[in-house]
Amino acid sequence: MSQPATNWDEQPHIVLHGSQSTIQIPLVNAYSWTLGRGSENDIPLSDKCASRNHAMFQIVGDSNYFLIDLGSRNGSFVNGRRVTIPVSLRSGDRITLGETNLEFYCPEITTAPDNGAAQTEETTDAVATAMLHKRQLITVLVVDIRDFTKLTQQMDEHILSEAIGTWFRRAGEIIDRHGSWVDKYIGDAVMTVWIHEAAKGSDTVTTQDMLKVYRALYELYEMSNELNRQFEFPFQLRVGAGVNTGYAMVGQMGTSEHPDYTALGDTVNAAFRLESSTKQLGLDVAIGSTTYSHTPYAAVLLSLRQYSVELKGYTTPTITYAGTFNELGTYIKKLDAE
Repeated sequence: MSQPATNWDEQPHIVLHGSQSTIQIPLVNAYSWTLGRGSENDIPLSDKCASRNHAMFQIVGDSNYFLIDLGSRNGSFVNGRRVTIPVSLRSGDRITLGETNLEFYCPEITTAPDNGAAQTEETTDAVATAMLHKRQLITVLVVDIRDFTKLTQQMDEHILSEAIGTWFRRAGEIIDRHGSWVDKYIGDAVMTVWIHEAAKGSDTVTTQDMLKVYRALYELYEMSNELNRQFEFPFQLRVGAGVNTGYAMVGQMGTSEHPDYTALGDTVNAAFRLESSTKQLGLDVAIGSTTYSHTPYAAVLLSLRQYSVELKGYTTPTITYAGTFNELGTYIKKLDAE
């Protein structure tokens, strides 16, 4: 029995124009797809000008597709513009990877009217997904590449694209290794979330949970330093970070087979403001007071100083604990020695 033809207008997909044929590839049933010359990629490219690991499509949130260059030598282009930071895609965008041309298509999400019909399995699953939005204790990490605009003005575009693409690829690998995911790309910054399964009736975050956040952050700092040795930047590549813990509305933005989560609320907003406060303080890391209270042996082992800062959008000063990456690294070493 033959399979029904795919209705490409109803699902996200790319059209890949090869040297001998044009094929359509669906972007469904996963949350990321790698592209490159290597056979290990989700979408292998028969292109001598493509890097082995060239680029990646990734869904962030409900249905926002990004193209991320993974540090390729020849670059990734969207509508003729070279990608240096993750780019949000729109239906009809033209993409060039090496000598390979693609087009991205994504139908708009619409909500069908309620016609009183019996629920199908698909609509039942949608209802179940919506019910998974709930208030949960989380820690939010925001990491920003410092002085990115200056880098774009002073660096060769090809080298900048390769360097920053490498940073985003390695950042995703580090965050994944420590049990989280990239929740958002915001220009030259990433946001990631850890959901804490606190004991019933308790607001306590386990030591293991908090150390995942700090280890991931310190590895992001070390990775950034490694890139300073790998690439010739006009000045040292630096990052800054804000960390905040609290309750937020956390929703599953996918199917039960491929869940993806996003968080909304003041806890998330404050994490961004804390990251910005490091610039006015002249420091690397700022953490919220709730994060500090959940940090194991913070008062004894973590040499951060308390500050009262004015955060944009907040009417009263906010208490934060801020310091350097070296102080964070010393804290991790002390804990490892315990």
